[in-house]
Amino acid sequence: MLPWTLRSAAGRLASATRAAAAAPASVAARSSATATARPRADDDCEEPRPRAAVQEHVFWPDGQRLATLRRQHRTKASRDHSVLTRQLLDFQHDTVSEPDGDYDPLGQLKARFMDFKQRNYVENSTKYQNLAEQQTPEFMVVACADSRVCPTSILGLQPGDAFTVRNIANLVPPYEHGASETTAALEFAVNTLKVPNVLVVGHSRCGGIQALMSMKNKKDDSSSRSFIRDWVSLGKSARLSTEAAAGNLNFESQCRHCEKESINSSLLNLLTYPWIEERVKEGSLNLHAGYYNFIDCTFEKWTLVYRPGLEGGSKYAIKNRSTWS
Repeated sequence: MLPWTLRSAAGRLASATRAAAAAPASVAARSSATATARPRADDDCEEPRPRAAVQEHVFWPDGQRLATLRRQHRTKASRDHSVLTRQLLDFQHDTVSEPDGDYDPLGQLKARFMDFKQRNYVENSTKYQNLAEQQTPEFMVVACADSRVCPTSILGLQPGDAFTVRNIANLVPPYEHGASETTAALEFAVNTLKVPNVLVVGHSRCGGIQALMSMKNKKDDSSSRSFIRDWVSLGKSARLSTEAAAGNLNFESQCRHCEKESINSSLLNLLTYPWIEERVKEGSLNLHAGYYNFIDCTFEKWTLVYRPGLEGGSKYAIKNRSTWS
């Protein structure tokens, strides 16, 4: 009996012979001509493809050929990414000159970074080396993406003080909403970093809240996709509460009311997360709200109390409300 390797080789030879016999004569002739073609000299363009490669191209089934083309495309994309990565790794800082004379949108950022490095990093190197090893923030902050509302600036937060996520209208989706950048940040901050405080910061003249309050006046067009509309619709309960409490006021006043109503809605949504509710009940996590009015530069803050059996039969109450002005 033939050894396994020889039997395998013999089988492959027999298969190739049967495939060649079944192929059209024109194809067989082209294959034969390719196999016997005279190799070109080095200066005759490219070298001829090996015979095996030609036969594979001729006799592959269409599905297998398509799969091969897809693999080749993925390989090319991978090579393209590798080229970019290699360029970054090989980049020499002194080989590219800074723009001279033309407006450079990153110029001021560079100056600010260098100032930060000198005034903060260098002068507090021990602190930043400790931060490089671990972070133990006091706060998890959910704030709006509005460029006028930077919690780091208005609250004087320093690196390591707060784990922060910013989104349109500073909304916290309910637990059943599923994965998002906000819910992922909450999970990491509460379960991994063990932050003792979550702070939701809203603000005046919020464009996201204006979009939310405008939805009631616009016919829903399901044929057009709006990521903003889909996102702010999470605050629908705050809009309905606003309409019930302030529906007789003008649009601007309703928005102002809803800006605070949506903060409370987000606080209640936080308690739909089992691991947040558990920590709040045991007293290891506090839920806070803040409202920044950049028109007159005031900051209003309050804390949510969650405890079954509160006076009046409710589980929720507000405490420590004050305005910083």
